[in-house]
Amino acid sequence: MKLKQGLFTSLLLAGLVAVVMGTAHAQTFRFASEAPSSDTQFIGAEKFNELLKAKTKGALDIKIFADSTLGNSSAAISGTRGGAIDIAISGSSNFTSLSPLMGVLDIPFLFKDNAHAYRVLDGKVGQDLLDKLGEFGLKGLAYWDNGWREITNSKGPVRIPADVKGLKIRTTASPVHIEAFKLLGANPVPMPLAELYTALEMKTVDAQEQPLSVFWSAKLYDVQKFLSMSNHAYSPLILVMSKAKFDVLPAAQQKALLEAAHEAAQYQRKLNVDNTNTIIANLKKAGVQVVDNVDPKPFMEAIKPVRQSFVAKFGGDNFIKAIDAQRDAK
Repeated sequence: MKLKQGLFTSLLLAGLVAVVMGTAHAQTFRFASEAPSSDTQFIGAEKFNELLKAKTKGALDIKIFADSTLGNSSAAISGTRGGAIDIAISGSSNFTSLSPLMGVLDIPFLFKDNAHAYRVLDGKVGQDLLDKLGEFGLKGLAYWDNGWREITNSKGPVRIPADVKGLKIRTTASPVHIEAFKLLGANPVPMPLAELYTALEMKTVDAQEQPLSVFWSAKLYDVQKFLSMSNHAYSPLILVMSKAKFDVLPAAQQKALLEAAHEAAQYQRKLNVDNTNTIIANLKKAGVQVVDNVDPKPFMEAIKPVRQSFVAKFGGDNFIKAIDAQRDAK
């Protein structure tokens, strides 16, 4: 009888250990995004999850909360710093209040094309900027693609800087974005994406500037009928994780997270690029007037002082020179 009881106890303890160990190794991370589930951010997050589960044999996965379910960009970043949220993705401009040097990426006409932007972001400059987020409780995992920022409005076509003058335009909170539109004579109004549709519908603002994918997925074309392909700035997304939660993971899982984040970035970037022509065609069908031959030169001239003022306020001249040096690299 005692032998049977001892065997039962051993089996019970073994089962409990297995359950505890299984629980310890099965971890689901909460992933926050402002964009709707129709956006490539969500599709990229699904790919990230697929890759992460494969690389960790199911030990790690993510649950995606899209459409600002866990709060706007500020709340999501703050929640990730504090550990209430595990992983978040947001535009680089939304990190400038923590690390002002991140704003160097917002400087208008800084990047020549996608290839130039990816070289910089996936290289030393990009990594140095990500590393600075560590001071604020964030682990930078990778840069995803938000795309080239375009100007839309409800007043009329924008072809030259004078067409922007007087427009109340929603921008990000980035000092660089705000200054650039002030130089163009607009009235910039920083505002979270979650509030933008209503603000445009109610005419609180006349205009906004976003990458095409966000303009489309957030259905802003319902309340904005003029799109100008200004390509005035390239806008990266930054995928971040709670540094405290990243640091306690085993080295193999840290490696898997970083690899999955970078591989998902390649996938999501390609989605955005491939979708561009389709989105433009669909916007035209929806009644949006598209100005696709905007001459960038007068815009570049009007906002030239932004570079100098950024360096005067925040430094980063070394970053700008390094980015310029890679402009025509192969």
